[in-house]
Amino acid sequence: MLSGVNTLVYVEVMSDRLTKSDWIDHGLRTLANEGANALKVGPMATTLKVSRGSFYWHFRDIADFRSQILRSWQERMTDQVIQEVAGKAEPDRLRHLLKRALVEKPRLDRAVRSWAAEDEDVATIVASVDARRVAYIAKLLVAAGVESRRALPRAAFMYWAYLGRAFVMEPRHASIPASALDDISGLFEK
Repeated sequence: MLSGVNTLVYVEVMSDRLTKSDWIDHGLRTLANEGANALKVGPMATTLKVSRGSFYWHFRDIADFRSQILRSWQERMTDQVIQEVAGKAEPDRLRHLLKRALVEKPRLDRAVRSWAAEDEDVATIVASVDARRVAYIAKLLVAAGVESRRALPRAAFMYWAYLGRAFVMEPRHASIPASALDDISGLFEK
């Protein structure tokens, strides 16, 4: 037995410094700004000005961390968006989703997709997210009056536009005014 070591004090000090959520937030920022290859314990700990032990306090290993990064991306960029849109009045849901999706900066989604191009496990998760997003858009289209048989192809087309926007390099064509989005959303209804 180690005398003089107060495990409770050590646990309290470790938990006061960085939370698991702090690490995940930092990981998402790192992924968005530098890509998946930058998700390394040492450099991230240095940036956060903590020891590597802080990381291992919250995660089994880098694979566990990366898995939780992907889960957080899915929750923030899909689950929470769907919940937010579902809270809007029925006629405004599709327009709200379009405005929200096409106004945000797509760096994180672009980084996750680049990662998926190199990692089959990540690609499987991204494919699942894509399917869920397209299905939700199709549901919104049906609610807006589009025939069921036409909703899925329109939803897929809208989703392609969203994804393609992330790769437009000319700033003049990388965004659309919110007023124009109202007009464009009308193209996909009925």
